[in-house]
Amino acid sequence: MTKTVFGAIALAVGLGWTMAATAQETVKVGVILPYSGPFADAANQLDAGIKLYMAQNGDEVAGKTIEIIRKDTGGPSPDVARRLAQELVVRDGVDILAGFALTPEALGAAEISKEAQKLMVVMNAATSIVTEQSPYAVRTSVTIPQLNYTFGKWAFEEGGVTQAYTLVADYGPGHDAESSFSKGFTEAGGKILGSDRTPVANPDFSAFVQRVKDSNPEAVYIFVPGGGQPAAIGKALVDRGLAPPDTKIFAQGELTHPEALESMGDTAKGIITTYHYTLERDDPLNAEFVAAYREANGDRAPDLFSIGGYDGMHLIYEALKKTGGDTSGDALVEAAKGMAWQSPRGPISIDPETRDIVQTVYIRQVEEVDGSLQNVILQEIPEVKDPLHGAN
Repeated sequence: MTKTVFGAIALAVGLGWTMAATAQETVKVGVILPYSGPFADAANQLDAGIKLYMAQNGDEVAGKTIEIIRKDTGGPSPDVARRLAQELVVRDGVDILAGFALTPEALGAAEISKEAQKLMVVMNAATSIVTEQSPYAVRTSVTIPQLNYTFGKWAFEEGGVTQAYTLVADYGPGHDAESSFSKGFTEAGGKILGSDRTPVANPDFSAFVQRVKDSNPEAVYIFVPGGGQPAAIGKALVDRGLAPPDTKIFAQGELTHPEALESMGDTAKGIITTYHYTLERDDPLNAEFVAAYREANGDRAPDLFSIGGYDGMHLIYEALKKTGGDTSGDALVEAAKGMAWQSPRGPISIDPETRDIVQTVYIRQVEEVDGSLQNVILQEIPEVKDPLHGAN
């Protein structure tokens, strides 16, 4: 970032953004998401979670009105996210930065959060290092290693697999997924036969899947972003005979989103995934959340983006209650540290040291239940922290 940008932020703070935030009647939350482009669906799902929480809890907290100001990155651009975060702080006078469906967005905005001393609520971006980039960053979603290191150990110890091939999208989250699954798997005693990475925006997986087929693995571990890619790679696997029960398919939960299951049909049966949120989890709070979300969104089911936005707003509201409406970054981040609550996904908390989420990791398998495909929970692993914080 240039000295001019730093100077603009320092000037804004010096002129009283931080002081005014305590006295003002409105708390402005700047939400940065890819509302257009290939990841617009993820942004809309996350934003729907924000809207649902506010619809259920009102737009007033600690005597102040919550105002959401939305900015569109158009995709995974750190430079655009940085510029938008700067505009939100300097021009719009926001008190809190939030959103961040994609890791590049979060990394771009973290610099602004740190310099302007603004609480930054990361509602999805899942690369481990995100919260290390600003002392004001708090995550309410998940980290890739949190899920996949745990999953790798499970695959060998409980999944009955001794060797596997990994196929992941070639960007930060994919790299995290590959390394953390492989680390857990090999530490438990498994062997990785090979690894490959696919272009993050390319839905044609045929050549990559053929290389997997040629290695004849017992299992394939998959990580791809949401949207249209899960169905595309699922079809490519089936077309080349890589499907349960002959070949075990392990993946992060994006592969078996409800929309992906609809596209894959019966070919999805037997796929085993790890996730931090399971739509079908039998719990009254989750049932209430799912019903309210469906009613508000044309019967569409919530997903990981939805729950990240929903819980992100919970953190913002509860932090403001703790501070009595003080919106200074230092006050809000201290209020967030150690916070714990019951979410529709299960019990969660914020690690006071890393400002990252601690939660249950679910191991699920696609099965037919009452005539429809569902992710049925095989095992719940409670109170899992990110294993990589500080490891680098």
